[in-house]
Amino acid sequence: MARRRQLETPSAEALKEIEAGIDRDLARSPGLRPPIADVVADAARHADPLPQADREATARDRADAARLRAAEDKGLVALELPVEDITADALNRDRLVLDEEEMQELMASISANGLRLPIEVFRPLNPDDAGRFALVSGYRRLTAVRRLNAISGGERFQTIPAFVREPGSIANALVAMIEENEIRSGLSQYERGRAAASAVHDGVFQTVDEAVAELFQNASKAKRSKIRSFALIHEELGDMLAYATGLNERQCLRLAAALRAGAGEPIRAALEQAGARSAAEEWDAMLQFVEQSEGTPQDPSRGGRPRTAQKLEKSRRTRVANGISIEREYGPGGYAIRFHGANVTSELVDAVMDNVRHLLEPR
Repeated sequence: MARRRQLETPSAEALKEIEAGIDRDLARSPGLRPPIADVVADAARHADPLPQADREATARDRADAARLRAAEDKGLVALELPVEDITADALNRDRLVLDEEEMQELMASISANGLRLPIEVFRPLNPDDAGRFALVSGYRRLTAVRRLNAISGGERFQTIPAFVREPGSIANALVAMIEENEIRSGLSQYERGRAAASAVHDGVFQTVDEAVAELFQNASKAKRSKIRSFALIHEELGDMLAYATGLNERQCLRLAAALRAGAGEPIRAALEQAGARSAAEEWDAMLQFVEQSEGTPQDPSRGGRPRTAQKLEKSRRTRVANGISIEREYGPGGYAIRFHGANVTSELVDAVMDNVRHLLEPR
């Protein structure tokens, strides 16, 4: 029977020599490296060595970054844009007049506290013509920041916070602009009509009816009807009226009715000759033809509700102090006294009425 050989445990020196020999063999022959070694090495490379708290902070940062990208895609994040990259009149602006006193107050507020509400812009499809960004809303704020930039010699207020919107169409951008101005600082009657008429002229809408229905969709039916009348004023007299925003609602409606009655040409001639220097003088130049049209049947082809013919008898105008003239009028409604001139005010008329009332009171 063969005798078994007893195995002896190798010494430490022998084990080191064996290990060194294996390493030399593997270095000479990379193909001999066991697959498990590659797996272990790869796992070690991708292992997260950070502590638990740091790993949680990293995860939160990644989630915040994802939310920020989603908000930016929706236009909910304000960006600091150079004011020179924004074109204010890429859209036909609905606001014509900026109140200088209000502008000074806004500039003082921005200078002291910064701009609290960002403007709104969009990226136009024709950046070569319309600039990198086109203004949707915030015309007063952009104007104020540009003025402050000019006052500082270009050293300050070089950028403005802005939401970059994706309106989808010019029509939607116009709606946004008008809604913002209606809510924050109401448009004049003429500016409403001009916005609708200009949108048709620019090809955004086919007709004034379509423009009014879309741009003023939240207005009442009666208000939209009036805006169509204001649009007619801009269509026929927009190039002649220098103080159109000074017309009140009643004056606009009377003027639109006169235009429907065919008084456009004489009114244009009167405006050209008048050379008015104020809204009151401009209205005074048109009033004669407006009143004449109110005494004649309206042309049905020009739209609107026809008026009943009235016969009016008027006296000659009599000039009084301060460039004011008065005239007597008689018609189906009785007698009336009309005042004309740039210095006619509601306070003056009230004072005259008080004197008339005193004159007619029993003694």
